[in-house]
Amino acid sequence: MTYSLYYAENSAAMGVRVLLEEMRQPYDLIGTSIDMDTPRPPELLALNPNGWIPVLISDGAAIYECGAITTWLCDRHPDAGLAPGVDDPARGRFLQWLFFFSSSVQNAYQMSYYSDRFCDTAADEASVKRRSITRLRELWRVVDDAIGDNDWMLGEDLSAADIYLFMLTTWLSPAHEHPRVEEFANVHRIASTVSKRPSVQLVYGTDPA
Repeated sequence: MTYSLYYAENSAAMGVRVLLEEMRQPYDLIGTSIDMDTPRPPELLALNPNGWIPVLISDGAAIYECGAITTWLCDRHPDAGLAPGVDDPARGRFLQWLFFFSSSVQNAYQMSYYSDRFCDTAADEASVKRRSITRLRELWRVVDDAIGDNDWMLGEDLSAADIYLFMLTTWLSPAHEHPRVEEFANVHRIASTVSKRPSVQLVYGTDPA
């Protein structure tokens, strides 16, 4: 079995690729532009009408939304140990953070990178971008406080939630006046540790943390 992943640099598809590497699963990359001025290919739109990536193809079926792909892969490859099992008390917190990352945090980033989608007129875009900065700071503080003295998001064990966290920290951009990851000591600690994993080094190249 070989997975196919619609992929672009600086996208959430990079996090999915790291998971596939961690799980030692074979995969092919289907290069896709995420430039908003470039039309999405018809074959991608047929799989995800929103035009977003990642889209993962397995056994002829397509899955999109990074949080859904993450959960599905972890359940399909439990031997990788990247998620608590369905009967594990930590399962709820694992899903909680995946949903928090995919809905709240990614939405705040979209307010920066795609501000026109959150307002009716161009005159309001600056306000949306300003709000994205404060919202990101609020959300990362929630995450930082929740980590506390834990080694990882769920406690003592690395999980896919930590890989997701790392991926999202790489989107913090000085050009957009985002807060620096160093503002959140616990988040920074986990992101720095994840950045040194061979899977991350392969996908991201140099150490980004």
